[in-house]
Amino acid sequence: MKTSPIIVAFAAALFAQSSGRSPDTAQNAPGVPDVRHIVELSIAATERNWQARNCYTYIEVDEDQRLDSRGKVKSEDVDVSKIILVNGVPFEQMVKHNGKPPSAGEQRVQQAALGKLRRETPDARAVRLREQQENESFIREVPLGFDFRLIGEEVVNGRPAYVLQATPHPGYRPHGKYGKMFLGVEGRLWIDKEDLGWVKVDGQVIQPISLGLFLARVQPGSHIMMQQMRVGDGMWLPKRVEVRVKAKVFFVMSYDLDRVLTWSDYLPAPEPSLVSSNSRQSAGK
Repeated sequence: MKTSPIIVAFAAALFAQSSGRSPDTAQNAPGVPDVRHIVELSIAATERNWQARNCYTYIEVDEDQRLDSRGKVKSEDVDVSKIILVNGVPFEQMVKHNGKPPSAGEQRVQQAALGKLRRETPDARAVRLREQQENESFIREVPLGFDFRLIGEEVVNGRPAYVLQATPHPGYRPHGKYGKMFLGVEGRLWIDKEDLGWVKVDGQVIQPISLGLFLARVQPGSHIMMQQMRVGDGMWLPKRVEVRVKAKVFFVMSYDLDRVLTWSDYLPAPEPSLVSSNSRQSAGK
């Protein structure tokens, strides 16, 4: 199941909104941690964690429900995939679709994509890397787009964490692919006090967000909850995302979707040469 562009953009914006800056006019009281410093260190830790994730294999479960105007389920899909590395690039191998192995057609599509990645030309690699950098660039906009306030501390799964409230920064001028989305979301972020990794994010849309050349608008009340797990020595990687999107397409047709993604079984990836060899064997079956 390919992730909907609406979900990708919505999730990215809400995930990003939890790593901004504290208000320029705010002053930290004596003995209170410097919020701006916490956020900056958290952004740096998150970038390191995202890069490290590209060196792991793991399992992804994607549960997708489309709802009608009354909130009843119209359709449902569940995909289970294994993420491997092929020539150092994460590749999604479908394991099951709605409880069944991939069909012959799905296998052919997957093998074609695998072969294309293995034969990637320098030009294709450059295009892929540009797209990847663009998708990840939003994190550099976050310190400009949000104000943060430390509202307390909580123990999450036995580990103490800072709790921050994030709100759009007045006067922010959007840049990049996701900048305009920052104007319409707010939420809370839990940051591990020791590792400064993101433990949990709870965000919601507070004003309509336009997507896809303004043909779709995510409506207020859309919500996302993200959780991460501690892997290895202080690394925080995605564990669970719950998304409820309420949108209108062409300003008329409603598009409601509930989506849950979970990740598990993180393992350091084998050596690249071994991965490529195993992938070729799999493609040849």
